[in-house]
Amino acid sequence: MPEFSGRVRLALLVTLVIALATVSMVMDQRALRGGGREMPAWAGLLLDAAVPVQKAMALPVDLLRAAWNDYLFLVDVRQENDTLRRQLLEVREENLQLREALVASGRLARIAEMRDEFEVPMLPAELVASDVSPWFRSVLLDRGRGDSVRSGMPVVSEEGLVGLVTATSRGASKTMLLLDRQAAIDGTIQRSRTRGTVRGRGGEELGFEFVAREGDVRLGDVVITSGLDGVFPKGLRVGRVAAVEPAGPGLLQVAALDPAVDFGRLEQAFVMLRRGPTMELLYRSGDAAPAAPAEELAP
Repeated sequence: MPEFSGRVRLALLVTLVIALATVSMVMDQRALRGGGREMPAWAGLLLDAAVPVQKAMALPVDLLRAAWNDYLFLVDVRQENDTLRRQLLEVREENLQLREALVASGRLARIAEMRDEFEVPMLPAELVASDVSPWFRSVLLDRGRGDSVRSGMPVVSEEGLVGLVTATSRGASKTMLLLDRQAAIDGTIQRSRTRGTVRGRGGEELGFEFVAREGDVRLGDVVITSGLDGVFPKGLRVGRVAAVEPAGPGLLQVAALDPAVDFGRLEQAFVMLRRGPTMELLYRSGDAAPAAPAEELAP
């Protein structure tokens, strides 16, 4: 019963509003034909009361219209954002490829100069693994006997000497880095021609041992391979003198070298497809016979 009476009151209210609106419109039309008039008090009160009612009735429609417009706007914005995001990814990818192309072109240009300088064919190889042992410093390359790579061949980068191939399989090769404690190279100070032996220290630094009385070694001097060890060709960059240790009571003095190659960022290397006289004599008999199991390296 209360629900019925409430519905009746609501219907009467709506009917009253419609009737008053109709009467107001008729009076407005008469006023317009009569040249205008002031609204009576009751009509003004009715108009004032109708404003919030009209606003309340129009509010859901306005909200729905605003929500729909916002939705359409957000759809357009989302589509635009997706397009811009895709374009940004494409631009980033293009920039990355261009940077890699520039880096590769610089490396290849330097390697081309080295090839002409040493007259040795060079095979590009990618680093696929690194030895994490604290006692040995070596890397695994993706080139092996199937690519004419043999033990005893030098490995270089566009920056300088990397190391020496020590073992091969058909599709991979193990390279001992200059940083390895077993590495020993006959080197020369490029400026003064002072000879010495470059040794790996197991870390990120090299040592250069030379005769103290005859040595002329200064900070910043560049050390290159001398070619006299019969392993590496002459003229490969090895490192730069970072510190000269005080001379001791012995004949030898030691200088610390920063390697020419940044081994922490090394990604690509080049195998020099030749072996020096010492390596040729050492490995000749081994190449003639089938490879020993100890030299096998899993690809």
